[in-house]
Amino acid sequence: MKMMKCVHLAGFRQMLKLKERPMPQPYGTQVLLRVLGAGMCHSDVHIWEGTYDLGGGRQLSMRERVRMPLVMGHESTGQVVALGENATGIAKGSRHLICGWIGCGQCSFCDEGNEHLCSAPQFLGLHRDGGYADHILVPHPRYLIDLGDLDPVAAAPLACSGLTTYSALKKAGSRLHERAIVIIGAGGLGLMALDLLKMMGGRGAVVVEIDPKKREAALAAGALATVDPLASNAAQRIREAAGGPIQFVLDLVGSGDTVGLGFELLDRVGKLVVVGLFGGAVQLSTALIPLRAVTVQGSYNGSSTELRELVALVRHSAPLTVPIIRRPLAEAGQALNELRNGKVVGRVVLVP
Repeated sequence: MKMMKCVHLAGFRQMLKLKERPMPQPYGTQVLLRVLGAGMCHSDVHIWEGTYDLGGGRQLSMRERVRMPLVMGHESTGQVVALGENATGIAKGSRHLICGWIGCGQCSFCDEGNEHLCSAPQFLGLHRDGGYADHILVPHPRYLIDLGDLDPVAAAPLACSGLTTYSALKKAGSRLHERAIVIIGAGGLGLMALDLLKMMGGRGAVVVEIDPKKREAALAAGALATVDPLASNAAQRIREAAGGPIQFVLDLVGSGDTVGLGFELLDRVGKLVVVGLFGGAVQLSTALIPLRAVTVQGSYNGSSTELRELVALVRHSAPLTVPIIRRPLAEAGQALNELRNGKVVGRVVLVP
């Protein structure tokens, strides 16, 4: 019997352990891939913790949503090694980015191609075993996107951090090209957003970030300026750095403080898109929403169509500059703890 290595999460807040288990054999439309890279996302921290902070003392529990033991990892690339008898249009040896946002296939969201919004999802790394392993089983070839000549390790984060920021930036519409935007947060998502903003022809971004090392990384990635949100007159400094009215704010942190700041910064007909899942609650002036004609919108991941658009964009643009930290599977637990404690600048990718 062939065996594979994987990193098991046996229960919430338990130590990740590297184990061996029988390698799955694909059947039907399934595809088995050798994992080339598996990105570590901050959502994995929330999965490990088992809760999301909803504010006001409320918690969203993951206990009814996660099957244990779980192999986490929803940012994966792989090379096809075996195919089920009905898996067509794909060849052994081909390399792909894996779209892990798999829906039920029966609801209206899935019918519209928005499986990431499905209310009964089967996401890889959450409801199905993901990429923290040397092999991964994908239910259908339609979830595989040709990598072309992209580095499979550097490309792995495109499946979530890339898709999430790309979908959120698209919600800015023409605002991207008219004036500088504001990006709150310079972690892996923020640095990815700066890369994609350039590829999409944006005017540039002022980045708001507490950590000085991450502010340095944002400047190196092309930010017009960086501002510490804890500095005196932070909002005024951000407006001055933007050089004009602020029409679009992308909040990649999603705390009560950052959403409040983002809302405060918006000029008339501006738009605040909240992506981050840090958690908490916020109080907004309801009167100012119509008086300023502003929009506050959430953005969760992105569609498979957007992921294909993103891969095509990256393949025909300059290489990504997001720092990639390569770690072996055996160091998954240590790397996740570093990510949880805010010590990662860029993106960690596990390489089996």
